[in-house]
Amino acid sequence: QVQLVESGGGLVQAGGSLRLSCTASGDIFSMYVMGWPRQAPGKERELVARFTDGGGSRYGDSVKGRFTISRDHAKSTVYLQMNSLEAEDTAVYYCHAEHLSKLRDYWGQGTQVTVAS
Repeated sequence: QVQLVESGGGLVQAGGSLRLSCTASGDIFSMYVMGWPRQAPGKERELVARFTDGGGSRYGDSVKGRFTISRDHAKSTVYLQMNSLEAEDTAVYYCHAEHLSKLRDYWGQGTQVTVAS
């Protein structure tokens, strides 16, 4: 069983920055692809950022150039650095771990990010 614990959400003014953290139980990076989806009220869940199977990264079109995903293997932690935040970035952000087989995945509890315009 993989546990994902997120932190770092909160209220920020438009144009500001936040960094989200997701710490996983155990060393899972070798077997799981990590990512950050989000869901805003009344909207479908969407990709924010994720690593790819090959070790690269992908971003949603709306956050390219503003958000950066990174990881610290020693700490089993994935980060999402969010800069130039916009009101449209307001959502619950989830940490997601998908097994390389794509047969199972795990979710964090979600952390609220609210951007005041």
